[in-house]
Amino acid sequence: MRLALNDKVVFLAGSSRGIGYATAKGFLQEGAKVVLSGRDRGKLLDASDALSIEFGDKRVYPICGDLSDTSVLIPALDEVEQNFGNIFSVVANIGNGTGPKGIRLTSDDWLTALNENLLASTRLASEALHRLENRGEGSITFVTSIAGIEEMGAPTPYATAKAGLLMAMKSYARQVGHTGVRVNAIAPGNVLFPGGTWARKLEEEPELTESYIEQEVALRRFATPEEIANVLVFLASDRSSFVSGSVWVVDGGQLRSAR
Repeated sequence: MRLALNDKVVFLAGSSRGIGYATAKGFLQEGAKVVLSGRDRGKLLDASDALSIEFGDKRVYPICGDLSDTSVLIPALDEVEQNFGNIFSVVANIGNGTGPKGIRLTSDDWLTALNENLLASTRLASEALHRLENRGEGSITFVTSIAGIEEMGAPTPYATAKAGLLMAMKSYARQVGHTGVRVNAIAPGNVLFPGGTWARKLEEEPELTESYIEQEVALRRFATPEEIANVLVFLASDRSSFVSGSVWVVDGGQLRSAR
């Protein structure tokens, strides 16, 4: 499917590996120009080099830094728009599902999870949305988690932060909809890629992990990063022009509740 994304600038937060990298490649395959970002300069430049070789270095723009810090974020957005083009779409692929479980959690446990899984994405949205509003087009898509929709044993601060991000998405969508800007979210299930959480679990406890997927996921397998990326690319395109304020669950049928 051609998604009319030729030369559109897409800003991808968290894109040096996994879902983010697959999404960058998906956008490039559709003709878009992609801003890669990440905190690890080595991994970011490796990703940028690989994509530049395949798609051309004029279509890939790496930004290294901690985008949860507005003193880094705002100059990064300014730099992109001055040197690469006006941002058309933003994918906020930010978060960390690790953390302590249980009831007796410290304030630091909560603050860390909220900053990584809620506040970093909303800061990005706050700074990006007014740029899109001024131009009357574009979209932002948050990468959340099915753990923010249904209780499934994830660390409570993480799940709470992801649930909060869904409400932020709804609120943003209502506030900017009149300008033509769309805001959505996807909630992935269990995604397997090298270096990811599920790859580690498979290595440490293969039988237990495989049994969990077999019992909990209707399709009885992990998702690939590309399967998540396909939905993200679609939601950024005009093929989804009447989709806003929506969360798309991409979990292979794991969630039980009707939505």
